[in-house]
Amino acid sequence: MTQHWTEQDIPNQHGRVAIVTGANTGLGFETARALANHGAHVVLAVRDVAKGEAAAARIDGDVSVQALDLASLDSVRAAAADLRAAHPTIDLLINNAGLMFPPRSTTADGFELQIGTNHLGHFALTGLLLDHLLPVPGSRIVTLSSNGHRFRGADIRFNDLQWEQKYSRVGAYAQSKLANLLFTYELQRRLEPSGTTIAVAAHPGVSNTELMRHTPRLLQRPVSVLAPLLTQPAQMGALPTLRAATDPAVTGGQYYGPDGRGEVRGHPVLVSSSAAANNEDVQKRLWAVSEDLTGVTY
Repeated sequence: MTQHWTEQDIPNQHGRVAIVTGANTGLGFETARALANHGAHVVLAVRDVAKGEAAAARIDGDVSVQALDLASLDSVRAAAADLRAAHPTIDLLINNAGLMFPPRSTTADGFELQIGTNHLGHFALTGLLLDHLLPVPGSRIVTLSSNGHRFRGADIRFNDLQWEQKYSRVGAYAQSKLANLLFTYELQRRLEPSGTTIAVAAHPGVSNTELMRHTPRLLQRPVSVLAPLLTQPAQMGALPTLRAATDPAVTGGQYYGPDGRGEVRGHPVLVSSSAAANNEDVQKRLWAVSEDLTGVTY
């Protein structure tokens, strides 16, 4: 019988500093809670500080709250400066926060909201914190992707990255989640000479969280009825992230997701990603574009 990896398998995290974006609710909250329960000092990096403080009050452990709006590069830079000042070393950076299927809008810097928040904001944050991770043996950067990276036609639209010509909320989401994997794989390639820090990706399957709040109106009722049957709780959805962040057997460039049919539900195991996500030329091109758009160079 195969033994499933569960929250109880998280090793002792005492002495470790973990930053979790979007940690006031859903997957991020469950990730932060589990890490704190196992001894880590966890920073809840959140857009709404009041909600972050309310979440922190529900966690039994050593936690703090940091203001971070990934849809604003000014906010990302300010948050990174605060985090660098407060934490000379960082053990875990978990790029969890994300948006799914919003109506078309833009970030403070004019990026389409999903690519801007899900990818570019995290790209900038990671780059600005990287030198506080590199000196730490066993440090990790975990970035959340999604089964959405496999949606039909998912690609990086270099000729219209911001979806200015014709917006598809599903297409833009798929692009952003594909970008998360392309970023992880290119980051790992660049980190390999360091021998200390690794980049890993994870996805939660289909979890019942606030991420679904932008579901198109016509689908909201069917989704609300079917969600309990077709999704898993956020506590289960967070397990691939937690395994990627803490399992001693994890190596750089791996991708973790649920073990059930279609990777929709289940316990975390090593999974594969699409051919598009493994295209090294696209990984390198997206990296260059991301540096140019954010002004953050690694």
